[in-house]
Amino acid sequence: MPETTTHTLAATGATLTYDIHGGVIGGDATGDRVLFLIGSPMDASGFTTLASHFTDRTVVTYDPRGTGRSPRTDGATETSPDEHADDLRRVIEALGVGAVDMFASSGGAVNALGLVARHGHLVHTLVAHEPPSAQVLPDREAALAVCADIHATYLRDGMGPAMAKFLAVTSRKGPFPDTWADEPAPSPADFGLPVEDDGSRDDPLLGQNLIGCTGFEPDFTALRAAPTKIVIAAGQESSGELAARAAARIAAGLDSELAMFPSHHGGFLGGEFGQQGAPEPFAKTLRQVLDAHR
Repeated sequence: MPETTTHTLAATGATLTYDIHGGVIGGDATGDRVLFLIGSPMDASGFTTLASHFTDRTVVTYDPRGTGRSPRTDGATETSPDEHADDLRRVIEALGVGAVDMFASSGGAVNALGLVARHGHLVHTLVAHEPPSAQVLPDREAALAVCADIHATYLRDGMGPAMAKFLAVTSRKGPFPDTWADEPAPSPADFGLPVEDDGSRDDPLLGQNLIGCTGFEPDFTALRAAPTKIVIAAGQESSGELAARAAARIAAGLDSELAMFPSHHGGFLGGEFGQQGAPEPFAKTLRQVLDAHR
């Protein structure tokens, strides 16, 4: 692996930490654009495997505010996609390399769409993989209510019961019925999650990002007008799931074809967080997409 250097950057309400893998700030020794890999709330550690397939170019990863090494300094308990988008702007401008290529996963894809809508000159090609914007779904009212219920469950009962609902919701195939609240709640024990509430309420997914991320509505007019080449992608195994359905709707809103990538929502993972995707074919597909939009 190329040498990695770690940097910090002051932002409004947070200190951001990002890593540069190969190359240096101010230039990319390979001649290719810098490749920025982002998730949310997943931090830089989730891209270890994917980055290892791009050692021929400078790769940047970072910890979004409120996660990993990027602590919030304002005491806020929720983060909006607009805040994340502004953080991304700050990091890209600090790199000093002009427009970057960007692969953005899940909540990171939501935040990247917010960035491109406002600062498209900073991103040459964006591959937005499964942005979970429930706001764009035909069943948006039920889907948003389900997400609000997960958040309320977290605040009331803690991580285990809320995460069980989250896992059940994200793996569910097809639209949410208006009668979703009548369905029995999944048991945390069935997912190997703690049943007892430990009292903590600092989970970046369930507490900080869930409502803002799923409630995000893309600015299609601004995205279509941006200079960025935007590719919306979904996993081949994700058909019918919330994030994949949202990706298809966003692609349609941009008058573009949905790009299909190997595996599932975490298809680039190579064992990070105990999850296994298909990182080698995933990276090959990502490289092909980026090369097609040079």
